[in-house]
Amino acid sequence: MKLELFYGITCPHCRVFKRLLKEVLPKYGDRFELKETLVSSPLGWIKSLKLGIHAVPVLSLNDEILFRSLPTKEELINKLNERITT
Repeated sequence: MKLELFYGITCPHCRVFKRLLKEVLPKYGDRFELKETLVSSPLGWIKSLKLGIHAVPVLSLNDEILFRSLPTKEELINKLNERITT
């Protein structure tokens, strides 16, 4: 499954989200593939417009938005576990 983190260079919450993902995702092995997309890049800007992203950080799974803000570690783990079982 493809996770995509939309982030901005100067966004402090984005940096925290990246660290959180790097801490949590190894526990899932190769079930999730993480892609980081800079919204100020040309392709990131176009993709964020298509998904209706107006603020960062945003985490999507297979182009479905999971979080539009920084979740707690528990919220992230619960949401990922939900997606594995469904």
